[in-house]
Amino acid sequence: MPEPLFSVVVVCYNQENFIREAVESALSQDFSSREVIVVDDASSDATSRVLDSFGESIIFAGLAKNGGAPAARNHGASLARGKYLVFLDGDDVLLPGALDVYARLVTARSPKLIFGRCNQSDANTPEAPATVVPVAIQFVEYPNFLSKDRPCVFNTSTFVVDRSTFHTAGGWSPEIFYQDIQDLVTKMEVAGKTILVLAPSTVWYRMHPNNSAKKILPFVEGVHVLLAKAKAGRYPGGRKHWAPRSAWFGGLVFYWTKTAIRARLYRNALALLASGWWMILFAMARRGMAWLVGRKRVEYLSLA
Repeated sequence: MPEPLFSVVVVCYNQENFIREAVESALSQDFSSREVIVVDDASSDATSRVLDSFGESIIFAGLAKNGGAPAARNHGASLARGKYLVFLDGDDVLLPGALDVYARLVTARSPKLIFGRCNQSDANTPEAPATVVPVAIQFVEYPNFLSKDRPCVFNTSTFVVDRSTFHTAGGWSPEIFYQDIQDLVTKMEVAGKTILVLAPSTVWYRMHPNNSAKKILPFVEGVHVLLAKAKAGRYPGGRKHWAPRSAWFGGLVFYWTKTAIRARLYRNALALLASGWWMILFAMARRGMAWLVGRKRVEYLSLA
């Protein structure tokens, strides 16, 4: 049996209200070279019963003990045969044509990392208008992640990675949940060609009361964990890449300091600012340089 191009790794925990739509969005992709792996991280609700209904259309792994999303994603990746891993959280949805977008970029450019584009929705995912059919992919290609010269909103469900690159980097860090995707991409910061998709959108990201993104303090503390790892030299690239890495972290420090202030977590905001204020200066300098000399040009790839 030939290896698929994509392994879609869906991870869920107590998401009985969302998981069916997430899995169906992966199975319904009009792209045959894919497998769908679903890892249930020891849910205590009816999630497993929902997943039983998919039978052999998915590769199912039910974990006996809850170990957290990063560990569950690593387990799913260990079962994968695809050349690229497409991660999808159990409460999000792949938009129609998402795998086709990724496949065309893979065929044309052979990137190590792809960051798709997400739309946000509430618990009820809206239908994509039938009249809106994208005709081209708009994207920017960079030599590596640290070369990225424009901001983007990315999350686990918009992340596509070459499987060998993922394993070489050591996969997700099981001990880091808040700032987990930021940690992972920093581990791959100089792994190779990186593509940022500007259009079309490839994922619906659900906003609901249980979203981890609404827990501000753990994310602020997570930035401290990343800064400590960087200070200890646990990220690749060494001193050669310390300036762009500092600019990348500076953006995180600025965003979460601002977010903590808005949440009236003043002491935590001040502590974070004290740890990385100088990195914010690097981020500002990098953004200023991009404004002066211009950002990397946007490219187009036909979907016809």
